[in-house]
This record gives sequence, C-alpha cells and structure tokens, in this order.
Amino acid sequence: MTEKPTFEQVLLSVEKHVATLTLNRPEQRNPLSAIMLRDLAAAFRWCRAEEDVRVVVLTGAGRVFCAGADLTSFDSEMSALERYRSRDLFVELFILMAELGKPIVGRINGHALAGGLGLACACDLLVAVDTATFGTPEINVGIWPMMIQAILTRSIPRKVLLEMEMLGDRWTATHLQSIGVINRVVGHELLDPTVAEIADALAKKSGVALRLGRDSFYRQEDMDFRAALHYLHGQFLLVSQTEDSREGIKAFFEKREPDFKGK
Repeated sequence: MTEKPTFEQVLLSVEKHVATLTLNRPEQRNPLSAIMLRDLAAAFRWCRAEEDVRVVVLTGAGRVFCAGADLTSFDSEMSALERYRSRDLFVELFILMAELGKPIVGRINGHALAGGLGLACACDLLVAVDTATFGTPEINVGIWPMMIQAILTRSIPRKVLLEMEMLGDRWTATHLQSIGVINRVVGHELLDPTVAEIADALAKKSGVALRLGRDSFYRQEDMDFRAALHYLHGQFLLVSQTEDSREGIKAFFEKREPDFKGK
C-alpha cells in the first residue's frame, strides 16, 4: 500500500481492505466547503488507485453526517462567475464517486441535509442511525437543490422527491427505508457492527465482478431499453471471461469458498 495521504477536513483510515473517509468538521456540522469537496475528491482518487482498498465507507464526525453546502459561500465576496465555477467541485466529486469502481457504503451517523443528502445518495448502500433525518431544505432559503438533483432523482421516487424539494421538510430514516432509499436503519449501538458486516462481506467478493457490475449498473440506467440490453450482453461476456468467474464456478462445484484475486 502506498503512503496514506492526510487532508485538512477529511480523515482517511484503512483496515482490512476497507477505507473509511470521515467528514471532519463536526463543530460546523460537516459542511461541504470548497476545501471539504477537494479533500473528498482527493481521498476518493487515492482509494480508486489503491489496489488494497476494496470498499470505501463514507461517514461524518460527531452527531451529524453532513448539513449540506457551506452557506457562507453565498455571502462571500466571490463574483457570480467565481461562485459558478466553484460548483464544479460538486460535479467532479459526484462523477468520481459514480466511476470509482469500488462499493461505497454510507455510514449515516446523523442528519443528512441538502448537499449532505446528495452525498449520501451518491453512495451505493446506506446504513443509517434511527435518529437521523433527511431533507432538502434549500427552498426555505430561496434556493433549489440543483447540484444534487441528478443524484436524488436516481435514488428517490419522483413524487417523494418533489415533495421534499418543494416543502423542504425533514424525513425520518425509517420512512426513507420504507420507500427503498436506505438499506438498513439501526440504533446507535448497532451502526458500526452493521456497517462492518456489510463492508467485510463486500471486501470478500470478486473485485473485478463488483467493478464491472457496478459500472454497468450506473451506465445502463441512462440508456434506452434496447441499448441497455445490448450493452449488458457484452458486459456479461466480459465478466464471464475473468479469472474470478472461473474460480467462482469451480469453487461452487467443489463446495468450497472461492479464492478471488480481482482479475
């Protein structure tokens, strides 16, 4: 493993093939400042390049996952053009997460609001503490969640999302789990064991199958039906030719656990 980098507003730790990225401004409720967004992008790039990292867990320090964008940027002396360009950081981060090639598990330790909800929905799987709330309160300050809407529309049912965006109310973790947005809702004492169980299980899967499968999942959802079928046909041929595929099938018939190499 290459030397682990350090960042100003994000903590990075690695244990047993699982990297944990922690938004680390708990006193300010982990806002998505320009520095935080740059740190997150740099940390995800390191995780993507590091072969020993098979799974990424994303969480927040303190009692809040992320309260959204840093609203002080709206009251700064930046010009309109500078403010527009600064939003490129959101675009870069969300594309990077979608194309990471490795599973991202969101450990939602507290409220995930505005940009924080977008960041959570950009993860592949979500485990949330039962006291967490979720919402897009931007409308309450005369804004609309433009920078996260493409993420949210791919995770939250249409009518539910419009209600969230138009009214700006908070939703409970249990409610979002009931409509398929969150995978697991647990008490505080079960948050870490549940995240560890899922991350460890993912780390034991075939890395190449996860990468090809995850990539195909996100790419085909923007294709029309026929194009998606033809694309997935080719991707099935590709994944079935991997060493891990041959090992997995051999292990199945030999009634043993497969020894995946990620190739």
